[in-house]
Amino acid sequence: MMTICGNKGKRITHHIHTLATPLVVVGTFILSYRLARCLMLALLQLYNLSTSSAQAASADSLKAERQDKFYPERIILPTATLITIGTIGIRNERICDLKFRIKENMDQWRGGKRCHIDNVMQFLPAAAHLGVEYLGIKSKNNLLQRIAASATSFSIMISACGILKHKMEEGRPNSPLAFTSFPSGHTATAFTGAELLRSEYGRTTGIIAYTFASGIAFMRMFNDRHWLNDVIAGAGIGILSAQIGYKLLPLETRIFKLDRKKRNMSITPLYNPSDNHFGLAMSIDI
Repeated sequence: MMTICGNKGKRITHHIHTLATPLVVVGTFILSYRLARCLMLALLQLYNLSTSSAQAASADSLKAERQDKFYPERIILPTATLITIGTIGIRNERICDLKFRIKENMDQWRGGKRCHIDNVMQFLPAAAHLGVEYLGIKSKNNLLQRIAASATSFSIMISACGILKHKMEEGRPNSPLAFTSFPSGHTATAFTGAELLRSEYGRTTGIIAYTFASGIAFMRMFNDRHWLNDVIAGAGIGILSAQIGYKLLPLETRIFKLDRKKRNMSITPLYNPSDNHFGLAMSIDI
């Protein structure tokens, strides 16, 4: 065995340590990406939403009837897995060890720099859900129905995240006394929009949306705002909220007659410069 010593040995050791840290971070990210990809593909397989425009009218009718039918295992199983893993990650020793190691690697990789673009980009999938149709991609529902599905989904998501943040009281990685870490609201917002896009426009659009939402989840950890289990649970809550929103859409369509062809509607954008918040004011003639 040969031992390297002296100044030269110290320099070599320093370079190895310098290279090892980013390699560990990149390796962790690649594994996380592959895990997210596998989960995403599993979800898409469970939902079984492939469509074919060449089918006969009778087959289309039968297919639509099957899609409208409620299959609890297609919603509960994948989302409950994500939420459960995220929840037990608050106290579980092995998951805690993993999330602390990821935080340390993120801290070394990030240095003193942070990127807060995720504060705005979290809303992009939801905005795309309402407006992608105008880029030439055919939607399953009209604008009012998409607005109703979004409103229901985000109401459920915001309520669930608010209750869990209040009950769980997990400290944020960058501020242990701020007990609002679990679950990640930004991640839940992004995945709610991603699942809305997938449900409305199909698998290809959904894959792009899920990849984007996973990037938002990564940014929340990179910016030291959330733990790994926070973003995992946030993803599950977002997906589940969007699924419930779409399951309730036929009922809302019948009650509010959202399938009417002609309506008077106005949308006004809002902006509050004091806290940098955006919003929309909408008026519909029902």
